[in-house]
Amino acid sequence: MISIEIPKPDLTITQREQVRVENEPEIPSTYGFIDFHLIPRDKAGIIMFYNNKDKLLFVGKARKLRQRVKKHFEDNVSPIKNHRDEVHKIVISFEEDPMYREIYETFIINKLQSEYNVDKVFFR
Repeated sequence: MISIEIPKPDLTITQREQVRVENEPEIPSTYGFIDFHLIPRDKAGIIMFYNNKDKLLFVGKARKLRQRVKKHFEDNVSPIKNHRDEVHKIVISFEEDPMYREIYETFIINKLQSEYNVDKVFFR
């Protein structure tokens, strides 16, 4: 039997307001998120979007995490385009191997029963 575990989060960002100090520039907010700069540009991994009740809304994978996370909030074709206001927390796990990303994404979608994933769903 194969044993798969949900990878440990490497980074979590939540909605928050900027508390500015002196001459610090204002960081523009995107749906309440101001910490996209913490997501590495060159890392690959799994992205999990949660609401304020810790319900998993959507799981995705990306070769370039920061670019993909931002696209989910800007794109007109993103699966969460109608639910962006619900996202309160983004959890990221780094995984460079594309095969493992695929396996983890499918496993998490079904184990945690993400609400807005329509592909790779076996629990419905």
